[in-house]
Amino acid sequence: MNIVETQNLLLFGGTLFAIGLIGFLTRRSLILMFLSLETMLSGVSVNLIAFSKLHHNYQGQVLAIMILTIAACEAAIALAFVVSLYRRKPTLDVRAWDELSETILPHEQEVESETNLPEEQFPSLTPAGLDPLVRPIPSSVDVLLHESKQHPSASSQEVTQRV
Repeated sequence: MNIVETQNLLLFGGTLFAIGLIGFLTRRSLILMFLSLETMLSGVSVNLIAFSKLHHNYQGQVLAIMILTIAACEAAIALAFVVSLYRRKPTLDVRAWDELSETILPHEQEVESETNLPEEQFPSLTPAGLDPLVRPIPSSVDVLLHESKQHPSASSQEVTQRV
């Protein structure tokens, strides 16, 4: 494959990507936006195949096959998404979906009324064990350490047995 053919394929792939990008940014229909996204992926795949053919390796072609497989999965998921959204509100205009919100979150009026309530007091548990910030070493261990410093003949096993 010569340079002129590669340049033509790269120009074609870039044109496909640009058309897809313009379509994605200017369209309001969900289906047309997803089709524009597929056009962008096709442009990238053409560029990968052109570079793969120019350099005489198949890595770009394998990557293009993976991109097409992922694009097919994305199209199936997008179609399911569009159908579920259309059932909820019978329009495919993207601007009509701006008013949708999470159903779990309360509305602003409910949040304001909840802020006037006093804060809940949760029960607190008594701490178990020793607080290392108050006294890092228990007094019994502290006494044993002082004894071992005073009597260096005592072995470490004797000190650990006392503890």
